[in-house]
Amino acid sequence: MKTDIEIAQEATMNRITDVAEKYGIDQDDLELYGKYKAKLSDDLWDKVKDRPDGKLVLVTAINPTPAGEGKTTTSIGLTDALNRIGKKTVVALREPSLGPCFGIKGGAAGGGFAQVVPMEDLNLHFTGDFHAITSANNLLAALLDNHIKQGNALRIDPKRITWKRCEDMNDRVLRNIVVGLGGRGDGVVREDHFVITVASEVMAILCLSNDMADLKKRLAKIIVGYDVDGNPVTAEQLHAVGAMAALLKDAIKPNIIQTLEHNMAVVHGGPFANIAHGCNSVQATRFALKLGDIAVTEAGFGADLGAEKFFDIKCQMAGFRPDACVLVATVRALKYNGGVPKTDLGIENLDALKKGIVNLEKHIENIQQYGVPCIVAINRFASDTDAELQFVEDFCRSKGAEFALSEVHGKGGEGGEALARAVLNTLETKKSDFHPVQELSAGLYDKIEAVATKIYGADGVDYEPKAKKAIDELTALGFSNVPVCMAKTQYSLSDDPKKLGRPTGFRITVRDAYISAGAGFLVCLTGDIMTMPGLPKKPAAFNIDVVDGKITGLF
Repeated sequence: MKTDIEIAQEATMNRITDVAEKYGIDQDDLELYGKYKAKLSDDLWDKVKDRPDGKLVLVTAINPTPAGEGKTTTSIGLTDALNRIGKKTVVALREPSLGPCFGIKGGAAGGGFAQVVPMEDLNLHFTGDFHAITSANNLLAALLDNHIKQGNALRIDPKRITWKRCEDMNDRVLRNIVVGLGGRGDGVVREDHFVITVASEVMAILCLSNDMADLKKRLAKIIVGYDVDGNPVTAEQLHAVGAMAALLKDAIKPNIIQTLEHNMAVVHGGPFANIAHGCNSVQATRFALKLGDIAVTEAGFGADLGAEKFFDIKCQMAGFRPDACVLVATVRALKYNGGVPKTDLGIENLDALKKGIVNLEKHIENIQQYGVPCIVAINRFASDTDAELQFVEDFCRSKGAEFALSEVHGKGGEGGEALARAVLNTLETKKSDFHPVQELSAGLYDKIEAVATKIYGADGVDYEPKAKKAIDELTALGFSNVPVCMAKTQYSLSDDPKKLGRPTGFRITVRDAYISAGAGFLVCLTGDIMTMPGLPKKPAAFNIDVVDGKITGLF
């Protein structure tokens, strides 16, 4: 089979104006970025905002493994399949970060014959949204350091600055740095830090904002640090809000591109799910709900991260009520969870499958905890045997979950029709009774405990002194009613990436916590999670090139 980029580059794309026209969008309601990309205008929202919402379907997955699961691929293939059987469907996705594109993970445009295009543009720069977010973040950092250099009228304590610079690249040497070196004119010497752009609070704010007015209110609340008396200092006090908003003026507008089968994809925002809240923008989802009979969206990594944050943070803040949830898994990944090495995953092994399926079991239970009907989608591989597939199907149905095989990677929308019918059947016969696990009225400790015990399956939570001090101080400052955003490894239900399957008898350790006041949630750091990843020994960047005017090696 051809590579993803070969399939994408050989595809015939329709003009984005023609794709939009199928969904009732006039060219005047688009801001074009060439022939195949566009932003949706504010005027369009005024035209569609009073329409009834379509059905909302979340696509999530089991914990990721080296065997691959295919969540974005499933989201796109399901969208094409639903359109094939007569349901006008829009997919809402996140934008890829350059860091993993050049690192180890690769891009995020789907795969095989279930992709969005132009995939090279999407994975590299796209419409410049991430650059705008990076610039706004770093403008605030520059204004902060300049304020201290120019006399520090706000009496900011240089030892209690919490705002970090950012860059959309995996660059581990920037995690901990010293700024202000040189002469007197070069600023105040202090320790500083970088996070990857997708972990910046500005990213979270953009993705959770309803409009420009809401964006500015949230930017104003950003806490950059504390003064010598322990009072928080905000972006508003630094007079940064207007200029930051100006940099984000275009980035706040959702982007549209197309699937390989010429259906609409709204692609906007991109916070990571292991170190941030992992969902595309509220505005993108709202547009998808208004423009289609069904809106398909995804949340990053496994359901313990992306789905939990989608339900507990995004849905609570935006008022969304999901109608169904597709849980993606593969036989290979389940056998990996059962202890089979990657080299032997193509061999039938029902014993390992029985051991590893407990990971899928826990994720089904978690989705059902939220009162949302669950459909398990098994991405089929050629090595899967009938006995293995039958075992997984029987297991899922015994747990009250719908089941379908998916072959969208190799067959596009046609390979997703069984899944599409299973989703439609669920939407028509099962009513969602959505309710979050995190109760906003509960205290911060209670919300952390709820996620750790109910979603991860932990026996409890331990707090390092630094984390406990931060949570107690933030509670005293009046932040107890915000949801928590757990920064945790994606590879395990626990905070130890080596504990596969469904671990028991473990506790979650919170080593630090900080408030993202503009985004409106508390971030809890667990385990060894880093907010600035590093590159592997052989990064994907080694394989990327431009040959005869075409990008090669991108996947």
